[in-house]
Amino acid sequence: MAACWRALAARQDIDLHIIALPSAVPFADDLTADLPCRLLAEHQQNDFNLIRAQVAKHDPRVIVINGWHRPPYVQLTRDPSLARARFIMAMDTPWQGTWRQRVAPLILRRLIRRLSAVVVAGDRAANYAQRLGIPTSQIHRGMYGFDDQPLTHLHAKREALPGGWPRRFLYVGRYVHTKGIDLLIDAYRQYRAAVSNPWSLTCCGAGDLAHLLRDESGVTDRRFIQPADLPGILTEHGAFVIASRFEPWGVVIAEAAAAGLPILCTDACGAALDIVQHDHNGRIIKSNDAAALAAALQWIHDRHADLPQIGARSRPIAAAFSADAWSQQWAQMFQNVIQDPPAP
Repeated sequence: MAACWRALAARQDIDLHIIALPSAVPFADDLTADLPCRLLAEHQQNDFNLIRAQVAKHDPRVIVINGWHRPPYVQLTRDPSLARARFIMAMDTPWQGTWRQRVAPLILRRLIRRLSAVVVAGDRAANYAQRLGIPTSQIHRGMYGFDDQPLTHLHAKREALPGGWPRRFLYVGRYVHTKGIDLLIDAYRQYRAAVSNPWSLTCCGAGDLAHLLRDESGVTDRRFIQPADLPGILTEHGAFVIASRFEPWGVVIAEAAAAGLPILCTDACGAALDIVQHDHNGRIIKSNDAAALAAALQWIHDRHADLPQIGARSRPIAAAFSADAWSQQWAQMFQNVIQDPPAP
């Protein structure tokens, strides 16, 4: 998302200021170094007076908050000193029909009334937003974007490799239960048992299930990689796979698609609806089904000659989520909400 913020900050019609929490992921320190970004220390993250002062000093016309789970940010919507501002809420939570989600319209009604727009991550989050009582006209898709510039040439670079299209699967993500890393390893074992000359599987990430990768035949653990290293990793592989049990969207799916890779992902991934077209540029697999995932791995294996064409189909689909496209969409949304009076 840093590239998206840079694209937005570069616009002449936008004066961008970011207040954020440090990431739990060990990204390089320079990831946001050139952005107008204030990272809050742990003792500051619930300090409403400090956060309000940081926001108010810029006299913003538009304020974007990320969901409703951080009380100080929700409290901004009720502060008299920010009465002239328009508020936009970003949300990626998909509708799941839980009791908490069913009572949310009552709990959040005051916040909802104050919003001028809501930006969601795909159709499933849009469904939830509608159930919260957000008017359809105020719901905008496109919460997430990605840095496409280092990725657009990778398909051609991969095709030109001396050994041809790589026979290697790639997973990038956390090694945790919700990401389905255990399902992926199970499916990969089944796949290896079903074919001769199985492809290898590279995993890039970290998490409390990292031990599942140790001493697993055909599996290489590259551990956590920095964003700057991702293009090289993507070039070396022939297909991307992710087995998530829960994935509100999945920016890495868009990145792999922009790099021209065929995509295998579960139907739990929000980006599956936006990026992956079944049997066109990859396959969408039922979540929690290792056998179905193993069959999808074999589907890729058996179509090696077709993979450059399958992967090429991913690129124009992913282009809609590039940093430039993202910044244009958000800038237009800002202009639209400014034209309307602030919500009461």
